[in-house]
Amino acid sequence: MKRCPQCNRVETDEALKFCRVDGATLVSDSGSVSADSGTGKFGTAQSNEIETSILPHRTDANINRATAPTTVLPPQPAPSATRELSKPRRRKPIVIASAGIAVLAAAMIIGGYFYWSRKSNTAIQSIAVLPFENRSGTSDTDYLSDGLADSLIYRLSQLPNLKVSPTSSVMRYKGKDTDVAAVASALQVDAVMSGRLVQRGDDLSISVQLIDARSNKLIWAEQYERKMADLLATQREIAASIAQKLQLKLAGDEKGITKKYTNSNEAYQSYLRGRFYWNKRNADALKKSIEYFNQAIEQDPNFALAYAGLADSYDLLPYYSAGSPEQSVPKGKAAARKALEIDDSLAEAHTALAYELCVYDWNFAESAKEFQRAIELNPNYATAHQWYGDRALVCLGRIDEGVAEVKRAVQLDPLSLIINADVGEIYIYARQYDQAIEQLRRTIEMDPNFYNAHWRLGKAYEKKGNVQDALAEYQKARQLNDDPLVLASFGHLLGSSGKRDQALKALDQLQQMAKQRYVSAYSFAIVYEGLGDKDKAFQWLEKGYQDRIYEMNYLKVDALLEDLRSDPRFADLVRRVGLQ
Repeated sequence: MKRCPQCNRVETDEALKFCRVDGATLVSDSGSVSADSGTGKFGTAQSNEIETSILPHRTDANINRATAPTTVLPPQPAPSATRELSKPRRRKPIVIASAGIAVLAAAMIIGGYFYWSRKSNTAIQSIAVLPFENRSGTSDTDYLSDGLADSLIYRLSQLPNLKVSPTSSVMRYKGKDTDVAAVASALQVDAVMSGRLVQRGDDLSISVQLIDARSNKLIWAEQYERKMADLLATQREIAASIAQKLQLKLAGDEKGITKKYTNSNEAYQSYLRGRFYWNKRNADALKKSIEYFNQAIEQDPNFALAYAGLADSYDLLPYYSAGSPEQSVPKGKAAARKALEIDDSLAEAHTALAYELCVYDWNFAESAKEFQRAIELNPNYATAHQWYGDRALVCLGRIDEGVAEVKRAVQLDPLSLIINADVGEIYIYARQYDQAIEQLRRTIEMDPNFYNAHWRLGKAYEKKGNVQDALAEYQKARQLNDDPLVLASFGHLLGSSGKRDQALKALDQLQQMAKQRYVSAYSFAIVYEGLGDKDKAFQWLEKGYQDRIYEMNYLKVDALLEDLRSDPRFADLVRRVGLQ
């Protein structure tokens, strides 16, 4: 019998080395007895049962197991079962390998539960994997705890008919005390998975649990204490062994769970760091993500996921004023095509290529095919629906279809701020300003510091004629972020409301910004439009056409360019971009 010196929790399982609650090293305490022995608490859910049954251990010479084979049983009121953990074989320490086994084993176990539970009327059809709590005492390993959850999300999303909340929605819970029922309600899921990670030197302890949020009942929990090497080289064999023992079918396809993406532990670690920074969504972090994705590619030139991540990063640089389209998007396209050359089944790579074909090549027909292929491969990939609706459909004037796609993205990722803001933007394109205002206000309620929603709300107020409200929202957005487009929209309002001197001052500020960073030609064009200077507005729009800026996609629907539409030069631009 062992006891935790921090929380006094008693464990009867002699195989455990670390406390499942706080990760502290257990000490021998054979004389202690606790009514809570063998149970634990995560979030708000408790269980007096351990609903995990261990199959008899069998030695296979060709398989190096990182965990004892495990069968998941559906929740039931039977007396608690016992659990035995076999002591793992010690191998050369590699931290990322340890995280990988938790990803694979947990994903397989959860997949089995979902498959078998579908036979009952309590089937779980949706799940949120929360960011793992890093209990290592250093933020240097945040990429590992975040990457562990992100990898689980990615692998579980390959299962058919299972809705998995994307990383963008769950990251808001990072570092926060969470109530399982509240999280499930907000994310509209049946089950919530959470975990803790503790790193001590070469030792890694990972605790994972899955809770049915509808009954607040613990479905499955496991603890991993590993020190392994070469996991990625044997992951398919390990996952196949687990699948065989559990007799999983996973709706006829277990490839998404067991798929091998790279043999290089170093490349996978670099990839996790790349996604960690990509998810931060700012200029500096995007540049950092590119460094790590390139590092992963150097370590494994055939790592398709790393190329897809690189494409995603390059594509977003112009949006965050971190690089021009000419400098960034062709690199993104080359990376997306390389990813597809290696693995044509990656929905992320098809989505990236579709984005590039749409916003840079203006090849809307081929872009639509790539978006549709991505959605076919992974119907639950929210970004594919979002960009297909907002980029490829709306820009062609197919507003209703675009709204439907972006609303589908909201269903898949209800807490995504940018997707919710995109819905508001589409209402502006449709000239439905009251609906836009209502949608953007809801988005701001989710996060009052999300500058993008304040900026777009300012546009909605401006077009509705509420000048003071529009000014207030633009100023709020500027306080939160120095995005040149926010300043440009502010300048447009100043010009159109007769404040010419202030509008010219905004133009001067944009010119100063352009000396330090990328500023889209569109920013200058809309300020001149607000000032009523059509010649200079068209001069800058022509430059935007030559630069292939993404804002040219929205010529047909952009409300801030309304006063230019009657000019023959506008129709010519629309024709050349291919929007007719």
